[in-house]
Amino acid sequence: MITFKSTSLIVPSEATPNGLLPLSESDQAMQWTHAPLIIIYKPNNNKTIPFSIETMKNSLSRALVHYYPLAGRLHWIEGGRLQLHCNAMGAQLSEAYSETKLDEFGDFTPNGIIQHLFPRIDYTTTSIEEQPLFLAQVTRFPCGGLCVGTAISHIVADGRAAMNFTNAWAKLARGEDLGCDEIPFHDRTMLRSCEAPRSDHIAFTKPPLLIGCSDTKAEQKKETSAALLKVTKEQVEELQKKANQNMVLSARHYTRYEAIAGHIWRCACKARAGDNCQPTRVRLGADGRNRFKPPLPQGYFGNAVFEAVTSTCLYADILSEPLGFAAGKLREAIERVTDEYIKSILDFITSQKDVGHLRKNFHIRGYTEAPFLGNPNVSIGSWISLPFYGVDFGWGKPVYVGPGILNSDGKVFIMPGPGDEGSLVIALCLQTQCMDSFKEIFYQDLIKNPSAK
Repeated sequence: MITFKSTSLIVPSEATPNGLLPLSESDQAMQWTHAPLIIIYKPNNNKTIPFSIETMKNSLSRALVHYYPLAGRLHWIEGGRLQLHCNAMGAQLSEAYSETKLDEFGDFTPNGIIQHLFPRIDYTTTSIEEQPLFLAQVTRFPCGGLCVGTAISHIVADGRAAMNFTNAWAKLARGEDLGCDEIPFHDRTMLRSCEAPRSDHIAFTKPPLLIGCSDTKAEQKKETSAALLKVTKEQVEELQKKANQNMVLSARHYTRYEAIAGHIWRCACKARAGDNCQPTRVRLGADGRNRFKPPLPQGYFGNAVFEAVTSTCLYADILSEPLGFAAGKLREAIERVTDEYIKSILDFITSQKDVGHLRKNFHIRGYTEAPFLGNPNVSIGSWISLPFYGVDFGWGKPVYVGPGILNSDGKVFIMPGPGDEGSLVIALCLQTQCMDSFKEIFYQDLIKNPSAK
């Protein structure tokens, strides 16, 4: 299906700082795997996209001068922690050709076939010291279309930082220079703990279990499926109206994220058909860049998204109350992410002798259990504000940007639609036995074009 023409290590085009770059406590708690993203481009009027692998290589080399940590390597140290060595070993870039036509990939749901479009690392055979922190695969299709598949280390960058880098690479590929406001800020000591260690923190407490279960082993074994659900601007506005019904005039209206995330939570509860007394909660992320006092520099490159959780609710409350109830619980969780809250998270991470148990994939290194955020709970991330559709390598805007993998029950991303019209795309993974019911329920409350699926 995919034929690889070349794979190269790309090093910075100029000398860059050499030595250890201290990681923040928020970096230390992240997965040490890579986050895959696919960016799809189609030719206009059946014209072949003017692609040059040399341009991609040269521009990536220039981008790594500014984003030099991505050319480095990680190393394990005591307590399950990591060090970042800025040693200019390089990022990986591959060129590939697909015999499968672009249209045959469907709507790019993150399933088996999509996983051929981004770089993969075998974590069981490749030591972390050998793993590039950024990998990219440019795949060409018979129709003249292209896919840029990227994989960036969770330890080094969150979603906003990753997209800032990808947009910088694209801008350099277009032959433009980066502006002063596009230069990344690399001092991560701003996110290091400076207070007395905390003994616990709500963001790291275990979520509710299914009634009658003492652990999550049975739920983790169940088959899952991924889906992409499209929501029009009008449908989003309809949900916001529902969420804001009966709200007092002095209250701030619920955002798009709060309304759609509340709707997703309610649909998941109903599709899972659990006991009315079943406890449930939502895990979500809030960007801390503007929540710090003073705020972090806008170009901060690292992990600055902090997890929050809603209060624990019962299925009966989520389903019997109007949408505004669920949206309100989400708002309460988001508003708890203050400067003090973030610092308490950093303090808690510092207090851990071994941070391995905080990582969602820590079982890879031999631990026996991994945190499970699925049934009866959900994890809803917002990518709404990320500049996905500004990634222009000189070929125009992409027609689709989304995750390459989604295989954890209850994991959801809310993404911007491909146009500028205010539509959204919901990427989600649920147990296969619940997916069809979820889709049907999801669209029932969207009065505008209710049959769209």
